[in-house]
Amino acid sequence: RIPLVRFKSIKKQLKEKGELEEFWRNHHPDVFARRYLHCFPADIALSVGTASERLYDYMNVTSSQDKQKSGSPATQLVLHQGTGMLPGPLLSPQVSHLFCAEVHQKFKSFLSDSYEHGGEAFSLQYGTGQLLGVAGKDTLQISNISIRGQDFGESVFEPGTTFALAHFDGVLGLGYPSLAVGNALPVFDSIMNQQLVEEPVFSFYLKRGDDTENGGELILGGIDHSRYKGSIHWVPVTEKSYWQIHLNNIKIQGRAAFCSHGCEAIVDSGTSLITGPSSQIRRLQEYIGASPSHTGEFLVDCRRLSSLPHISFTIGHHEYKLTAEQYVVKSIEDQTFCMSGFQSLDITTRSGPLWILGDVFMSAFYCIFDRGNDRVGFAKAV
Repeated sequence: RIPLVRFKSIKKQLKEKGELEEFWRNHHPDVFARRYLHCFPADIALSVGTASERLYDYMNVTSSQDKQKSGSPATQLVLHQGTGMLPGPLLSPQVSHLFCAEVHQKFKSFLSDSYEHGGEAFSLQYGTGQLLGVAGKDTLQISNISIRGQDFGESVFEPGTTFALAHFDGVLGLGYPSLAVGNALPVFDSIMNQQLVEEPVFSFYLKRGDDTENGGELILGGIDHSRYKGSIHWVPVTEKSYWQIHLNNIKIQGRAAFCSHGCEAIVDSGTSLITGPSSQIRRLQEYIGASPSHTGEFLVDCRRLSSLPHISFTIGHHEYKLTAEQYVVKSIEDQTFCMSGFQSLDITTRSGPLWILGDVFMSAFYCIFDRGNDRVGFAKAV
């Protein structure tokens, strides 16, 4: 088990430079729907065992900070891990952004004896613009697991400053193969195919709070039973792209307030907050007394947390309750301020609006992703 470190987030860096307000103007939350829409059909509107990885919380981004290795000889890289992501890019030495070239580790394919050039160029659309890269294969080392011939992309152009400011050097996607570019095989599919773990599952424990460097833990191939209490409750995956499940309803103080006839949700460790349709999120912000700031965040009076309602998500036959202490994100800078853990993001599918249960939700519950049975399990985190 590898300890993780928290770094100053991208948001904090932008805020200190006085550039956060401009960033929000240029990157309205709805723009980030582009990240999700491409995986849906065109008619939609918008040693064998286990491996353990501790997680770093890079402000509003949770990323694995064990120095994962690629190639032979190995290059150590820090990867941002997400359950709602495709097999992700690593920074190439040909990267065009000067800041990236100065502060990031880069994968040098020409130094690796095990590298295979895929010869295929690709592009990925992010909210900040388009990322460009080339495909390849190499050996990837994650903790004690060595994955031969892993598909990945070398990024040669990143949009905007988001990737440049990030403390991670690449993205490790844990979504289904349908999200992959071309015929690329995701990392966990390679792990399963090469029989590198005992069970076809991986699990996340995300640790809340800025007062500790420990950001949590990812286990590939197993479950850490010390990280939760009570029983694990399972729900089936409804769409094999992102880890999509069915939400029965969302309650405020025990009364159904949203999604009363059921809706779909994605469980995504790569999304910081809980997102939902803008019309419903606006009402939810009003319920908890959150007001917009000039930097685009919704702020809550920290002194009122004890009087705020609990919010429950009914999944399967169980309610998963979040208290205000869990759905409000505290940030300690020159002074403590409290930010709502909910954000507007409009994604419409055939089955209706889509919610995303990001890190705010996942930090309250131990989350298990079972590829063998196409299901997600939740248990109360400790």
